[in-house]
Amino acid sequence: MTDPSRPPPSRQPWRWAVIGLAVTALAAAFAYVAGWITPQRVTSHRIVDALQAGGIHPGFRRNHAKGVCVAGYFESNGAAAAYSKASVFASGRTPFVGRFALPGGNPYAPDSSVPIRSFALRFSLPNGEQWRTGMNSMPVFPVATPQAFYEQLVATRPDPATGKPDPKRAGAFFAAHPETGAFLAWVKTAKPSASYVTETYEALNAFYFVDAMGKRHPVRWKVTPEASDDAGTGPQAGDPDYLAHDLQQRLAQGPQRWHLRVTLGAPGDPTNDATKVWPADRHVIDAGTLVIESEQPQDSGPCRDVNYDPTILPSGIEISDDPLLPARSSAYADSYLRRTSEEAHVPGAAHATSPSEHP
Repeated sequence: MTDPSRPPPSRQPWRWAVIGLAVTALAAAFAYVAGWITPQRVTSHRIVDALQAGGIHPGFRRNHAKGVCVAGYFESNGAAAAYSKASVFASGRTPFVGRFALPGGNPYAPDSSVPIRSFALRFSLPNGEQWRTGMNSMPVFPVATPQAFYEQLVATRPDPATGKPDPKRAGAFFAAHPETGAFLAWVKTAKPSASYVTETYEALNAFYFVDAMGKRHPVRWKVTPEASDDAGTGPQAGDPDYLAHDLQQRLAQGPQRWHLRVTLGAPGDPTNDATKVWPADRHVIDAGTLVIESEQPQDSGPCRDVNYDPTILPSGIEISDDPLLPARSSAYADSYLRRTSEEAHVPGAAHATSPSEHP
């Protein structure tokens, strides 16, 4: 039921933008990496501090704190093997451990509170390599640089007096950053989905596939669902955790599937700007099917201590010149160290693994 006291979504696009930007904080958190950003401007420590400005929940991720573990496999059809020598694209199965999640640092937030969901994966390749990727149910990232992201976090942090962002400060940030236009246009119509399973998840950043001859191919990827909207339970009145319950019900009926679709970039397509989409006529490869077979609680499941650093890649996949990628790696590491050190001091909590176990 609509709350008549609240303005319609069309009148409050910046409010959804604040939520959406928080959603992707660790999906594209920025940091000090290899001297690219001077310590006087922004560091991973300052970024993570800004992410937790709304409150700290010890032992939980600083963003995407609420989630659920999943496990399954990727069934490659071999179609991408001509573009990448990574063994994950050879015909056959590769197991993965994944995680669905919501934005923000509150692990108890109601599922209806935000319009974006995330999907992270860690593929375990036969030769001991790994491929880790984090994706979000949105078409573009709002900003293109680490500095801009930090400024956004500061501009949209909650006011201690109200617990909400200052609309003037947030509005001034968006007005000063026209590159946020594509994201703002999308978020005006974005609505919370009723299921993790019916979402399309996009990696947003560009990467390179490297083929057997050493040629690099600019790529972006996403996963598209086979499920339809009417297959699950959907939101239930008074149920703040309906996404997990819906996932359980769907998996009780059988495995859930997505297609891994890889878009090949053309000369001139930007590889260093996640705020821009590539033209719709670019060649897309259906590389195979992701199959989820089971789910587990995040506090005891296999995804619990995984750092889904998107720069952990197998031979055959390389990062692009997008500055957000090395920055994400640094911020993920900072957040990981914080939450696992906190877990180690929680009485009765399961042991926290060392960073060396999950780099």
